[in-house]
Amino acid sequence: MENIKALILSGGKGTRLRPLTHTMAKQLVPVANKPILGYVFEHIKEAGIRDVGVIVAPETQAEVKAYLGHGEKWDVKITYILQKQPLGLAHAVKTAQKFLKDSPFVMYLGDNLLGKGIKEALDKFRKTAYDALLFLKKVPNPGAFGVAVLNGKGRIKKLIEKPKNPPSNLALVGVYLFSPRIHEAIGRIQPSWRGELEITDAIQELIHMGARVEGEVLDCWWLDTGKKDDFLAANTTVLDDYVKRQVDGFVDEKSEVSGRVHVDATARVINSVIRGPVIIGPGVEIVDSFIGPYTSIGEGTRITNSVIEHSVILSQVIVEGVPRLEDSILGREAKIIKNQTRHKALRLMVGDQSLVEV
Repeated sequence: MENIKALILSGGKGTRLRPLTHTMAKQLVPVANKPILGYVFEHIKEAGIRDVGVIVAPETQAEVKAYLGHGEKWDVKITYILQKQPLGLAHAVKTAQKFLKDSPFVMYLGDNLLGKGIKEALDKFRKTAYDALLFLKKVPNPGAFGVAVLNGKGRIKKLIEKPKNPPSNLALVGVYLFSPRIHEAIGRIQPSWRGELEITDAIQELIHMGARVEGEVLDCWWLDTGKKDDFLAANTTVLDDYVKRQVDGFVDEKSEVSGRVHVDATARVINSVIRGPVIIGPGVEIVDSFIGPYTSIGEGTRITNSVIEHSVILSQVIVEGVPRLEDSILGREAKIIKNQTRHKALRLMVGDQSLVEV
């Protein structure tokens, strides 16, 4: 099989993660202090793919380009493709046709996190005559996803988008491998009731065309980071899987650091307790505080006299005198400052450049 390309989708408006995504692409929201797109590109690199198209939106393209650059971090070549409006995943493929040409390709939604890479599936795809190989995952709530129905041999015979009565519990994960025949299928479908060209309709058309469409059921975790609780779950899972104890920064003798905690060399921990898994980024200062498990703290943040756990704190955040903060996401340059003495657990999702007094 000829050289396989990758198409990474980093457009869309990220409405389910607002207000955070009013000011940043959802694919750049960090999980364990690394943007989701960083994990996607690691999988692309591991799979040996070097030619990558990135679908971007007008509102967030500058930030995506600033992070990804030309792809040198991952030894790939990036071509940026502007999708002016989010008119569906199949529309994104159509928009990228000039880049994709007649190459087989992997399409990877940039807000998905997988517990393992795509190399094995790609090797399988290369050795077979499949026209599509779709990643699937057994989920407890299949009605929230596109759902696949398989025959006895793993071949997909039907796809249904968000069914009221799901015929299976196999959700489409957001990673697809396609032969060039997908372009013909997309050319034969009409926009859905949402006004979008749906990739599920295009794959169903492939099936009608007699193409081989196979399912690859994942045996690892998969996280769709679209909503706040999903996002916190993703942070928890990744911290569990990836954080190793590495305390490079300054920790004074009054502090206690236990478990799998990563402290950047330029971070400072003063008179505080840190219980892992926790990741503490560059230039962070933690003073007179408790940082509990499953928390990631972004660059340049300062936390004083506060208790935080199971939270994602982005860069340049200030938290002062907060008795308990949990299950929260704080956007860049947010300020959480206590001005009264009631001891209650706070549950917050705070957008960029916000000031919250509690």
